Amino acid sequence: MKYNFIAIEGNIGAGKTSLATMISEEYNARLILEQFEDNAFLPMFYKDPEKYAFPLEMSFLASRYQQLTDQLGTQDLFKSFTISDYYIVKSLIFAQKTLPPAELSLYTRFFNIINKQLPKPDLFVYLYVKTPKLQQNIKLRGRSYEQEIQDDYLDKIQEGYFDFIKQQTQLTTLILDTNSLDFVRNPTDYDKIIDVMHQTYKPGIHRITF
Repeated sequence: MKYNFIAIEGNIGAGKTSLATMISEEYNARLILEQFEDNAFLPMFYKDPEKYAFPLEMSFLASRYQQLTDQLGTQDLFKSFTISDYYIVKSLIFAQKTLPPAELSLYTRFFNIINKQLPKPDLFVYLYVKTPKLQQNIKLRGRSYEQEIQDDYLDKIQEGYFDFIKQQTQLTTLILDTNSLDFVRNPTDYDKIIDVMHQTYKPGIHRITF
């Protein structure tokens, strides 16, 4: 890989963790995985979003910041590069869709302070998956607290990511339309993604449909 820090992003159920893990194993890369399952607010949020949105988003922001500073602040001489299954900006994207204006204003102040202290990825990969397939993936992996996620919530999160991407002219971004792929079970599909990631890109948005 030509990059020192790659961030894989996408909606809930897009396959971020699977792809990041597969790449890290093939290329001996340092892997940073989001520790969402340790967040006690997550099941409560899905049951009562209005009550638990703010503590959920704040706890995620704190956890992501601590993890990224711990991992990216040290060099691992035995790893070729670093790959993560999230980018810190997802904190703001989700908060914009879940918090009321007053709480979002406060949250954004904290986010801006934290974001300035973290390095940006050399390559930002967004896995674009349509909502029906996202729902299929969510059902298949069987996390109980995710089973009631509604289509409109997934649509809002996807919209938030695209709004962010449109503004990132200095970030090297790959939007990979993976709706026709099954890169977890089909090695050929995985190789297609790897071939695309081996290309050289200038900063900006690059859309790839398979």
